[in-house]
Amino acid sequence: MSLNSKNNSKIYTAALVGTGRIGFSLGFDKKREQPASHTMALLGNKRIKLIAAADTDSEHLADWKKFVKGAETFSSSEEMYNSIPTPDIITVAVNEDSHMKECLAAIEAKPRLIILEKPVALNSTQAAEIAEAADKAGVPVMVNHERRFAADYNMAKTYLKNIGTLQSVRGELYSGLRIYGKEFENDGAYSLLHDGTHLVDIISWLLDEKLSKPLVTGIFKDDKDVVRNFSAHFSTPSCADVTISMSGRSRFFSFGLDILGTEGRICLGNGYAKFYRRKESKLYTGFFSLSKDRSIHLPKKTGYFSNMIQNAVDFLDKKEKLLSPLSAAIEDLKVLEEIKTKFI
Repeated sequence: MSLNSKNNSKIYTAALVGTGRIGFSLGFDKKREQPASHTMALLGNKRIKLIAAADTDSEHLADWKKFVKGAETFSSSEEMYNSIPTPDIITVAVNEDSHMKECLAAIEAKPRLIILEKPVALNSTQAAEIAEAADKAGVPVMVNHERRFAADYNMAKTYLKNIGTLQSVRGELYSGLRIYGKEFENDGAYSLLHDGTHLVDIISWLLDEKLSKPLVTGIFKDDKDVVRNFSAHFSTPSCADVTISMSGRSRFFSFGLDILGTEGRICLGNGYAKFYRRKESKLYTGFFSLSKDRSIHLPKKTGYFSNMIQNAVDFLDKKEKLLSPLSAAIEDLKVLEEIKTKFI
């Protein structure tokens, strides 16, 4: 149900399923770059009108309704779809164990686009069911792998040509959340799925290559047989040494990449981005060293969430393709499952 603005640009309607952290409340985190939730990003785009939300949590829904004036609220997505005209965009921002159910329901409602929170589903079997339903209904689905839309990661992708032949790529995620335990497969409350999807996706996107056939080392399990550390090693046509390392026993949170070429280096992650080029050394005669590239000027904001929503608008305008399609996110999930088989 598109509307018209005064300048004749279409206004696309949107509805939200899930008004929890990523759906709503992270938009009030003063330390995060904003917008940091689907609600705030949708409200922040002048081409979108947020008309409704559904959530089974009545408190979350009440808080959302107070903030989003004029929008309707419902205690279930089914009630919402039966009560409002089909919106142009449906955003699914629920817990991992509800992704398949809610995405299939959204597909059945037949919006022009679905924005699905990552990961796609609990496993690739569920993801395939989503893909099949979306294809049959002709409903495109984009997945919120946010770093694809961030200005600093896009600068890194462009800068790769300046650092020569790739020698190694290191992706690291450190947190206190368990990496994997079989008992957590039903709710997806483990870091390999919840956070690992970001690591696999951003490396695959930066290299424009699929990761497969991992050699997994450094597996550490706690006294409950829960995986707390591992490193997965890959080889791709452009880089023979790609490593993903994760920790689930760290007393801090860190996400970062270190990309080393024959003539330069890129280091970036949450809160930092550094670019280095080969220059004549100030320390050793006849040698070259890596020096920070002073020509690179980082933006004050990466726009990771707002750019994702703008891509949705541009897609509906038929100006751009989806930059984080469902197909790519399913490939990410398959890589995680390959890693998981090495834990058993």
